Amino acid sequence: MNFVDYYKILGIDKSASPKDVKNAYRKLARKYHPDLNPNNQDAKTNFQQINEANEVLSDPEKRKKYDQYGKDWQHADEFEKQKQQQSQYAGSQAGGGFSGRQSTGDFSEFFESMFGGSGRSRQTKFRGEDYTTEIQLDLLDAYKTHKQTLTVNGNNIRITIPAGVENGQIIKIPGHGGAGTNGGPNGDLYITFSVANHPNFKRLGNNVFATVDLDIYTAVLGGEIILDTLDGKVKLKVKPETQNGTKVKLKGKGFPVYKNEGQFGDLQVTYSIKVPTNLTEKQKELFEELRNSK
Repeated sequence: MNFVDYYKILGIDKSASPKDVKNAYRKLARKYHPDLNPNNQDAKTNFQQINEANEVLSDPEKRKKYDQYGKDWQHADEFEKQKQQQSQYAGSQAGGGFSGRQSTGDFSEFFESMFGGSGRSRQTKFRGEDYTTEIQLDLLDAYKTHKQTLTVNGNNIRITIPAGVENGQIIKIPGHGGAGTNGGPNGDLYITFSVANHPNFKRLGNNVFATVDLDIYTAVLGGEIILDTLDGKVKLKVKPETQNGTKVKLKGKGFPVYKNEGQFGDLQVTYSIKVPTNLTEKQKELFEELRNSK
């Protein structure tokens, strides 16, 4: 496996504090978020790499292993266990003049030497390969918790997709990657979600934005309209003398907050007032009267 420099991906150095990691991740995630870079494959790839880097560097235990073992950090536990067993074995043989062979080179060479090595070495258990896949959803799919069946490497996996997943978000399904070696644990399955745009709603985080056509009569006189939301229709009062571009916020009518049941963002509606066309002569006369009455 090639070495991936997570510090370089986030644009920070190894002395960066947890706060530095968090700030760098947020800045880059906003820059490369798929919603802000539609049809940009490079931005999508960068967003996935940023998520991966943040997952490791924001976790103190994972970061410690990554700093010490580099590209082999996921095998750190196996290495420590094997090193301990070698030390114990060498100590037990010290009285008989046994000299334990010291490993030279990087950690990956050590792993290779232990796997299928000389007859004196025990076969080490190795973790299986991680798998990646993509699930495509529309906005309404992502709005509600639901189940899907995936076929990964010939196996069907039934998963529950929580409401509120974002476009480009990556989640891990432990133990559903490749099989381990010599009885080692399976790898994990990483799923990237691709959430398609909606013709009537735009999502930014947990908030949803919509533009609603408003006839000039309701805009001037006020009234009620029936509004489509992601959760069905609602009745909305329109104030008299509503201006074009007026924004109205509907609390709690936005997107569900990921893994926070009962919490929702807001829906912001922008009114677009439509001027009537194909007026009759009588209607034109009435508008003329209104103009002259100023």
